[in-house]
Amino acid sequence: MTMNHPGHYGGPQPDPRTLMDAGANPTWFGRIDPGNYRPAPGNPSAMPAQPWLPALPAPQRRGGSGLLALLITGGVLAFASLLMVVPFLLGNTGVAGFAIGFIASLLPLSAVLLTVYFIDRWEPEPKRLLVFAFTWGAAVSIAGTLLIQPLFALAAPRSSEADFRFFMATVEAPIVEEFTKSLGLLLLLLVARKYFDGPVDGVVFAFTIAGGFAFTENILYFGREIAESTDPGTDLVRIFILRGIMSPFAHAIFTGTTGLIMGFAARKWHSGYSVLAFFVGLLPAMFLHNRWNSMGADFLVQYVLVQVPIFLVAVVGIILLRVAESKLTRQRLLEYARAGWFSPVEVDMLATARGRRQAVRWARGLGREDAMRRFVKAATALACTRQRILSGRDVYQHQADELRQLADVPALRAAVTA
Repeated sequence: MTMNHPGHYGGPQPDPRTLMDAGANPTWFGRIDPGNYRPAPGNPSAMPAQPWLPALPAPQRRGGSGLLALLITGGVLAFASLLMVVPFLLGNTGVAGFAIGFIASLLPLSAVLLTVYFIDRWEPEPKRLLVFAFTWGAAVSIAGTLLIQPLFALAAPRSSEADFRFFMATVEAPIVEEFTKSLGLLLLLLVARKYFDGPVDGVVFAFTIAGGFAFTENILYFGREIAESTDPGTDLVRIFILRGIMSPFAHAIFTGTTGLIMGFAARKWHSGYSVLAFFVGLLPAMFLHNRWNSMGADFLVQYVLVQVPIFLVAVVGIILLRVAESKLTRQRLLEYARAGWFSPVEVDMLATARGRRQAVRWARGLGREDAMRRFVKAATALACTRQRILSGRDVYQHQADELRQLADVPALRAAVTA
């Protein structure tokens, strides 16, 4: 595709600071260094007379050999981990306890995964990476915990059984579990950085990993009540209320803080920043985990006065992230609109939840709902591509992606309006 527009990357470039669009830094969520700013490539063709809704297929995003290696390695590690984890669970729960614990654990898991779906709707992550994240949490991080745990047991106080258990719950569990869970986040950030480029992505991957970890851990706790209790029905209900109703998001919030911090670091890609963010992000996760496991006789008081407010702060934070993501998408698409690729009406449609719902209803009436959904996803991906460019991340690769995505817009728009 040939473009002679002054914004084309192949042509002469004026000082980006003098061309930076007003509002190019719409929120704290997507701020960019003015020195990285580049005008959007111009559209060499005139906009159609009726610029409505093209059926844009989702662009093919190149994962690369590194991503394939990550998925293969994750699969191998998950399989090997299950060879350790499943016998451990069965040995502690028995077959009946395992089966009942498995079924009961699906309920809190569903709450976490539905939350992930809500957070991830704006720019969905590849399902294969979400599967990697879940299996890492449910199998690999559990196996890692089982391997490291004995080392902490050697250092635990032996003065009494109570002291030993308190040490393992408040020192070993926060350190080891958050470390093994967050290793999956670090791998995703280093290897799949094209898909892990902001705080929302960090929260999505962290919640998915934590949901997997909590799922397996709940099988152990629920199943063990069946296997060891003299009143298994009553004790199962008690622990299900505690873990399945009162705290299904505990692990998600712990690890979510690590994912959030790593997501902010991902905005300015650098492998050193990623590793630093990993260790910095572990600190609040371990602290929150420690505080949760330290609650004792005054559990209900601390739960109401401390844990519930933390949960509410997390909810507000997620909502703010979603709002900021919408504003960022709008700003980047407005830059494409100024370059002639979209009309303002299309930007309003693509960058707001209300506009998207209206567009889908409109397309449904024409029998083109699937095409519309693909277009919305692709436009969002295009906005994210531009954000990566302006953030200075793998600029040349993302510029090539951008031109390929833009090249599809006119023909696909004509296809839907014909």
